[in-house]
Amino acid sequence: MTDIRTVLDQLIRDRGESYDAMSRLLGRNPAYIQQFIRRGVPRKLDEEDRATLARYLGVDEAVLGGRSGSAPAGDPDLVRIRRLAVSASAGPGSLADREDSAGSFAVDKGWLRRLGARSNRLSMIQVQGDSMVPTLTHGDDILVDEGDGGDRARDGIYVLRIDDEVYVKRLAVDPFTRRYAIISDNRDYPAWQDCDPANVHLVGRVIWTGRRLG
Repeated sequence: MTDIRTVLDQLIRDRGESYDAMSRLLGRNPAYIQQFIRRGVPRKLDEEDRATLARYLGVDEAVLGGRSGSAPAGDPDLVRIRRLAVSASAGPGSLADREDSAGSFAVDKGWLRRLGARSNRLSMIQVQGDSMVPTLTHGDDILVDEGDGGDRARDGIYVLRIDDEVYVKRLAVDPFTRRYAIISDNRDYPAWQDCDPANVHLVGRVIWTGRRLG
């Protein structure tokens, strides 16, 4: 009989995911899946965790040691998220003349609620550059709530468009003028102060980030 940990490890690798991302999907600590696969702790997956992983990875639950017959497609508890073929620059800016889909994946509605997602207009894109280090690093995936921007703008990290350039930056909103300061967490990069909101399109608020380990 194939070891469940080996199967799960291969599924995660095949789909380009990370242990950290899978742990967060379950609402667990970031090391949870790594400890399960590498150290055998816990001894077996919780039934709800196993079902969530099977739905997300698109496999029958029996593959992960559950009962056969579970259907990953069309589950009402899942939300499908687009992965866009565009990057948000955490550096000098990247030309984003395409927003084609690079695939999609499904996540649990309860997980999104815990993240504070305000809409079902969600997308996953990749970070380029180092201006948001240490918060975000080159190659990180970020989950963007495209329904949380515009008049809702408040202090936080956003994907934003200025002219044809797409950036991921920290936004500080002046409570009196509503003008923006656009800030890089890496102090080697200057902030852009007193920006007119009319010249800045907020694509959406960043609500989650994940990265590959190793």
